[in-house]
Amino acid sequence: MGSVLVWVVRLCALVGWVATAVACTWLLGVAPTPHPWNGPLVWGAVAAGCAVVRALALWALRVPAAVTWWRRRRRGRDRVSLSKERYSDRRDRRDRRYRRYRWYQWSRRGDWGDWGDWEDAHELSFRGYEIWTKLRTAAVWLLVAFSSGAFFVALLTGSDAGGRAETLRDAGAEVSAATVVEEPAAVRADVDDEDVVQGYSSRLVVSVAGGPERLTVKGAYTSEKPREGTEVDVLWARSATRLGGYVHEGKDLPTIAAGRWKAFPDSELGGAMLFAFILLAVVFGGVLTPVFTLIADADDLQELAWSPPAQTIRAALAAAVYLGWRPLLLGEQPQVVELLFAGGGFFLVFLVYVFTSVRSLG
Repeated sequence: MGSVLVWVVRLCALVGWVATAVACTWLLGVAPTPHPWNGPLVWGAVAAGCAVVRALALWALRVPAAVTWWRRRRRGRDRVSLSKERYSDRRDRRDRRYRRYRWYQWSRRGDWGDWGDWEDAHELSFRGYEIWTKLRTAAVWLLVAFSSGAFFVALLTGSDAGGRAETLRDAGAEVSAATVVEEPAAVRADVDDEDVVQGYSSRLVVSVAGGPERLTVKGAYTSEKPREGTEVDVLWARSATRLGGYVHEGKDLPTIAAGRWKAFPDSELGGAMLFAFILLAVVFGGVLTPVFTLIADADDLQELAWSPPAQTIRAALAAAVYLGWRPLLLGEQPQVVELLFAGGGFFLVFLVYVFTSVRSLG
């Protein structure tokens, strides 16, 4: 039974890594596609499920150690001679070394090993486990960097096809050149924290080339202040002109109209996404990966990988982030708690993995 659980832990780790990589890759360019976003939804469920099953299997592996600890404690109460107790403990430990897995090893630490006996994590790995452990840890931290960047990028682009744009796309939208035919109304400057104008929001009436002569566009966003005669690109549906149009110079309208996957759109927002993704990947992947892979001892990394408390915390994070993203992937309105886990997912991944790994640095 023990060997089966060991392979369950290994396979869940491998499948979970692959599923997380696929789900996060899909998130990078899923925003312009129609809801529900079944790709990251399914792969995210696989990743979260593997993390939970892996944690449960690790706890199941600890059951024999807990039973032995309890029996030793009860036996210790009835001991009359301290020397006999020490001799019995040494004999028990010597016998267990010859088992296929050394499940019951006295814990050398005082925080996560207080149960007394625990499996020998070194015997649960392959030959040359030092190199394997280092490579495995590096792969985990590279995935942490990649997923953090993907979560952040997905937040920036999550509204690319939302609201009116999504309705127009579902009605068969297309992108055409248009000219403002009336003086813009409700013009409002969008400024940043330093009072620098970033763009203008307004209500426009435009004439579409090859389309209606008057099309209303509410909430149009332009980089320059619009005036009568200004030319813009408008997203509109020929079969549903009553829906009006959609103008946003910071977004890739052809990508939204086509509803196709595109990681970094050819727009101002796409450039910002690429910069943010590279920054997070370099900070997390380029800095934290060497720190937690090269500096940490292989024995400590192996114990961390087979530690039920540490892996349970990580599994809880995976489940929470997935449940937070689930309404967004389905196109539903998330609750406050779900929005917190979805919005803070990129930071929570970083925080939890650092917290659970810092012990391996000694």
